[in-house]
Amino acid sequence: MEQYILVTGGAGYIGSHTCKFLHERGYTPVVLDNLVYGHRSAVKWGPFIEGDIHDQGVLGRIFSEYSPAAVIHFAAFAYVGESMLAPGRYYRNNVAGTLSLLESMRQNGCPHLVFSSSCATYGLPETLPLVESHPRKPISPYGRSKLMVEEILQDYDSAHGLKSVSLRYFNAAGADLAGELGEDHAPETHLIPLAVAAALGTRPELQIFGTDYPTADGTAVRDFVHVTDLAAAHVQALEFLARQETSQAINLGTGRGYSVREIVREVGRVSGREVPVVRKERRAGDPPVLVADAAKAGRLLGWRPTRSDLPTIISSAWKWHAGRRPG
Repeated sequence: MEQYILVTGGAGYIGSHTCKFLHERGYTPVVLDNLVYGHRSAVKWGPFIEGDIHDQGVLGRIFSEYSPAAVIHFAAFAYVGESMLAPGRYYRNNVAGTLSLLESMRQNGCPHLVFSSSCATYGLPETLPLVESHPRKPISPYGRSKLMVEEILQDYDSAHGLKSVSLRYFNAAGADLAGELGEDHAPETHLIPLAVAAALGTRPELQIFGTDYPTADGTAVRDFVHVTDLAAAHVQALEFLARQETSQAINLGTGRGYSVREIVREVGRVSGREVPVVRKERRAGDPPVLVADAAKAGRLLGWRPTRSDLPTIISSAWKWHAGRRPG
């Protein structure tokens, strides 16, 4: 008997990789996506419904037709800078949209949710590596919207018994190792695809924001996790909820950071091309280092990032982006 999992935002970057992993583990993902940022071509492993999480009629039909055993919730806007300029858009979509989804789950007896949260809920780090008990003081409407949803999930657990795992991940990176999926944002704001595009010549240069940080080479350090490792964690979180029936918030990271300059060097090495760069001033609110303590993910989920070494991340990203270049 097929076991359906509703994946909101399943046509997006991490969502589509998670759908592939679900399929490989024997589940059938049912994708709900409004295609504002997702891509219809990335939905390959189960039914697709074009629609919005605000639409109770669409949600009701999905629950009636497929009776999903659980929901993995990716449907959110995720541009920090944009959230500073248009906070209402973020609270309406990320918070009110999630409330709409939760109400539909409650009404239809769907008991489990895996939530795509973020390290942005922590704000500026007071100690490193970041552990789940670190104070949560987000500095953007995007981060606050994710924190609000985590708090709403606690209330839905207390009031309705709806169990959830909030996965606070750090920097998603890389592409499907088989080359079927990759990172395709518009606009693109992530470091690795921007560095790859500069090497390919599809953009003139990579902007490095800050070269005077108190780090080994002066550039910011981040914890990068291969997108397929993230996908695996979502499925392991589903299986944890089925076993344990307890709500949790869990970091997803490697505990190892790479600097912007290390990323640039690795893109150059993998591609055999120079990555043209231009140095810019630091951006307000960018901490020098963000690195996760992911021991809890290992302890509760049995999760280990096995594809998140820098050569694998960069080579998979390069292969996917270079393969899509015209000509």
